[in-house]
Amino acid sequence: MESRVEDIVIVGAGIAGLATSLGLHRLGVRSLVLESSNTLRTSGFALSIWTNAWKALDVLGIGHILRQHHLQLLGNVTTSLTTGQQTSTTSFANATGEYGVREVRCVSRQLLVEALANELPSGTIRYSSKVVAIEESGFTKLIHLADGTIIKTKVLIGCDGVNSIVATWLGLNKAAFSGRSGIRGCITLNRSHKLEPMFLQFFGKGYRNGVLPCDDKTVYWFFTWTPTDQEKKLEENPAQMKQFVLEKLENMPSDLRAFIENTDLDHFLSSPLRYRHPWELIFGNINKSNVCVAGDAFHPMTPDLGQGGCCALEDGVVLARCLGEVFFVKSDGDIRKKNDEEEEEEQYKRIKMSLKKYANERRWRSIIIIFTAYLSGIIQQGQSKLVSFFRDKFLAPILAGILLKVSDFDCGKLSNS
Repeated sequence: MESRVEDIVIVGAGIAGLATSLGLHRLGVRSLVLESSNTLRTSGFALSIWTNAWKALDVLGIGHILRQHHLQLLGNVTTSLTTGQQTSTTSFANATGEYGVREVRCVSRQLLVEALANELPSGTIRYSSKVVAIEESGFTKLIHLADGTIIKTKVLIGCDGVNSIVATWLGLNKAAFSGRSGIRGCITLNRSHKLEPMFLQFFGKGYRNGVLPCDDKTVYWFFTWTPTDQEKKLEENPAQMKQFVLEKLENMPSDLRAFIENTDLDHFLSSPLRYRHPWELIFGNINKSNVCVAGDAFHPMTPDLGQGGCCALEDGVVLARCLGEVFFVKSDGDIRKKNDEEEEEEQYKRIKMSLKKYANERRWRSIIIIFTAYLSGIIQQGQSKLVSFFRDKFLAPILAGILLKVSDFDCGKLSNS
């Protein structure tokens, strides 16, 4: 049975886990990332990356890698599925906020995860490492893996998604079902898709649909709705999934419907939309002693603002900055390790304070975005005549403006110095 000791262990090699590890690496701090699968997890096809996330990616040093593969979106166009009329057009290209020029791109999840992982030292990610139990041992935590390995660590970070074992250890409840589900797909053509670089959204009849170009040949699309008990079984059958979406989007422009029609069945993915109740983040434990959570383990949210992955990247930068203050200190202009010079108890106290600082910095932003995304989803997907009338006549540009408002944020640098 293998046994090893680590300063920092991160559970989950998703966006949050890799971003945190890379942030620490940029500061010269080693971490070990435990991934339950035998390869990087790249399911989900693509995600929208907004201004706030690009700032985080630039801090992590990989923004330039991703920009060269993805189109910059110039605006948002919203159309009613009920009337077929455009209800709002919002420019991204000429919009500036408190933190500068807007930047929005639809990014391949695989390219994002690989860009993060490729910058990490060899051996940082330990694959086929499923965590089955967490045990306290003095000032450290013992992490038990399914293969019998026991890892002793000074810091444990849960980036293991909506079913996080670390979040459960902290006492957080499982993510709640929003009552809605989503179907996503992606298609890569052997020619140009000829779409303008715009975020195209369609609301009405109880559905929300979006189409986003990633590059010159790749198009990502999504569809959300409130499923019946029978419709919840759609995820078991991609062919039925495809037929269902096409039937519900009969009023969608034919050139955009064609992307869904031509999407291969193995490029359909369905899942329930889950979120964490905001009051859990007010009263619950984001951190406890030398343990914390980040990404979906911390703040699962509905996708209506496109901020899930963006907030995970913010988490990574902030968490790396807070822990960097513990494991490294500036003295007479030089950087040196604290580990060799501090007593275990003193360092434990510093770790606790750093994770508390992280939680305090991330708590309210996460609460606000979870709540705003949930409320936006209700309005965007609402099917009553009253909701549809106000959405199409008055609320569509406000909803588009909210997308820009929540992304007008800067999580800061990796170091405060």
